[in-house]
Amino acid sequence: MLTNLLPRDALLLTGRVLLAGLFLVMGWGKLADFPAAVSYMIQTGAPVPTLSAILAIVVELGAGLALLGGILVEPIAIVLALYTIVTGLIGHHFWTMSGMLRYDMMIHFYKNISIAGGLLALAAAGPGRFAIRLR
Repeated sequence: MLTNLLPRDALLLTGRVLLAGLFLVMGWGKLADFPAAVSYMIQTGAPVPTLSAILAIVVELGAGLALLGGILVEPIAIVLALYTIVTGLIGHHFWTMSGMLRYDMMIHFYKNISIAGGLLALAAAGPGRFAIRLR
């Protein structure tokens, strides 16, 4: 019954914009202050920190723009879901911490897991009508 009342394509566009916003903001922040991005990669124990920072910028900005435009949404959403889980494991390893830091990192970790769930739902639903089609 509610499927007829909900504007599916508008909701999919809104979901894409909101999800893309996260990756665009984070990718732009890393690009704008690359030394800080590399320092963060070192702090979290990411492998090959400089290369990890470059990869993060490319993935976040590239995939964020693609999601925003509705380009290749299904495969990109799956890749971003996996990326988000991996970055949660690398950057928010709450199980190695204690006190309030543990609690804070646990929240961030499970936010990453939830974002990955939203991305997988987007991959299953597709981009909707308001998307750039590559053919």
